[in-house]
Amino acid sequence: MSKRVGVLGGMGPMATADFFRKLIEETPAQRDQDHLPVVIYSVPQMPSRDKAITQGGESPFPQMLAGLHALKQQRADFVAIPCNTAHFWYEDLCREGGIPILHIVDAVCDELSHARSIEGPIGLLSTEATLLSRIYHDRLLQRGIELIVNTPEERDKFINPGIELVKCGRLEEAGIAVQRAVACLLERGAKKLILGCTELPVALEAIDSPSKENCIDATRALARASVSRALA
Repeated sequence: MSKRVGVLGGMGPMATADFFRKLIEETPAQRDQDHLPVVIYSVPQMPSRDKAITQGGESPFPQMLAGLHALKQQRADFVAIPCNTAHFWYEDLCREGGIPILHIVDAVCDELSHARSIEGPIGLLSTEATLLSRIYHDRLLQRGIELIVNTPEERDKFINPGIELVKCGRLEEAGIAVQRAVACLLERGAKKLILGCTELPVALEAIDSPSKENCIDATRALARASVSRALA
């Protein structure tokens, strides 16, 4: 029998919905009963992860921990968190949550290991908080992978507005903004791009971006890792 997947979501809601859709898409199923049992805890009122890291704002950790406890009470066997920045608190959540948690960057690393040989640097599109916390840099550095990122000006002009546009439902506008950030990294020689914020794939899919073929979608990578864990 497959394991029950817990989803600590709401960060943000559209990204959580996108993860659930991709979890379904990645599950080998012929009928309803073949799909995974899933429990989703989606509470968007958690404090901003970005402000907590970059501005010393209120920590979302207590609310995230409460979410883990709720998922544990619903008999989830493990948890996926479709929010990259939330993994800043990954070790603390694992220690105090009392339930196994997949790491989104480990899922991305698994995707990279299955990719054909990549020559040159890999581009990372993400929030300021994800960059500051080195969620991707430290794990990928252990694998000898070089990362390049957008300039602060590009993040302020394209990535941050793109993320906020997804959160308020203006998906096509978001896609246009994020596509420009993608183009900047491709022009600098990135052969592959990591969409290191779970709003970014939503944006690019809204405009059916031709650059999707060059991108590793961290949300889909986490969905695949979740299916693998649940069916193991």
